Amino acid sequence: MQSLPQLRPTPGSLDSRRLEERPGQMPNSLYLAGGRAPTTFSALVLWPEGPQLCRLKDRGQLEDLLSQRVPIWLRVSGMGQPHLIREALELCRIPAAFSPLVLDTPQSTRVDSMGDVIAVVLHRLRFSRDPLNLVSDQVSMLLTHNCLISIEEAPSSEPFASLTDWLMQKSPVAAAEDLDDLLHYMVDNILDGIFPMLEQMANRLDDLEEAALRDPRPRVLTRAYQLRANLRRIRQQLWPLRHQILLFLRQNQPVMGPDGLQGFQEMAQNVEQIFESCEILRHQCDAVTEAHMASTGNRMNQIMKTLTIVSTIFAPLTFIAGIYGMNFDNMPELHWRYGYIASLVLMGTIASMQAIYLWRRGWFEDWTAPRR
Repeated sequence: MQSLPQLRPTPGSLDSRRLEERPGQMPNSLYLAGGRAPTTFSALVLWPEGPQLCRLKDRGQLEDLLSQRVPIWLRVSGMGQPHLIREALELCRIPAAFSPLVLDTPQSTRVDSMGDVIAVVLHRLRFSRDPLNLVSDQVSMLLTHNCLISIEEAPSSEPFASLTDWLMQKSPVAAAEDLDDLLHYMVDNILDGIFPMLEQMANRLDDLEEAALRDPRPRVLTRAYQLRANLRRIRQQLWPLRHQILLFLRQNQPVMGPDGLQGFQEMAQNVEQIFESCEILRHQCDAVTEAHMASTGNRMNQIMKTLTIVSTIFAPLTFIAGIYGMNFDNMPELHWRYGYIASLVLMGTIASMQAIYLWRRGWFEDWTAPRR
């Protein structure tokens, strides 16, 4: 059975599509580096006798490794020297069309391929201190025959430390056919980091919803809007993956094995789960806003009710005081010996009767009191 012809990319699919703004704040490591951290290279070489991790100090070391045609995972940390990254991509026989995709920051999330090269661009999202402050850095991955390249915008002591430890202890030893598995493991590692973030946001939204019911202050609404903005940024990063992964799975990629394709299918399911969780939390943000508005309305009604009670009680008292304050000569009550006391008793009786009536009608109940 003949294999299907490889799908060609649509015109402009490999063009750089930079975002107008970064999805979140810049990591501290990039702030300290002026926006671009120095570039360092390391390689995890998959020798037949076992993997070896080595630091690359110059171009010659990379040329020696590539000349031996051994599977290699080239790890680039920092993008302060883009010319060095371009030289490394050229040595790995990556077409120049892929350079803008992985070097321009911030780049739109994407999964693209051309020939025997697959490119994946994602943003590693995390929180700085709390779910109100979102931080992101770009991570790019390129896969071709016998070579997997990862480019991390923010420097780290050990790129993908958990994956590195797994490779060093894997039995049997990883080989060239495992590079496509490593690619989707790296993508899963980035996507899996979003689930704890969503859990933190859900917990914070629960607290905000309770605060909106108990003490609806303006800062509660402000924090709900900040969480909603973070959810919108996360959804914007996931939206392109929903259709790009499905399109990628329909292509006949020569560098992807059955296990790698299965991994990308699971990745598509993870994206759908994260997207659905974002939708649920977005509705919870609306619930916080509605609870705040309802509580604010209840408090306003309580204020209006209090003013109404005061006005209702003092209206007849003001009427009586107004009548006897006219001081006409033919008013017999003005010359009564006990007129002043009688008027006070009359006003007190009227006020007491009104207060008792309103109390029995439930007007003195505080509708904004905290409920347990």
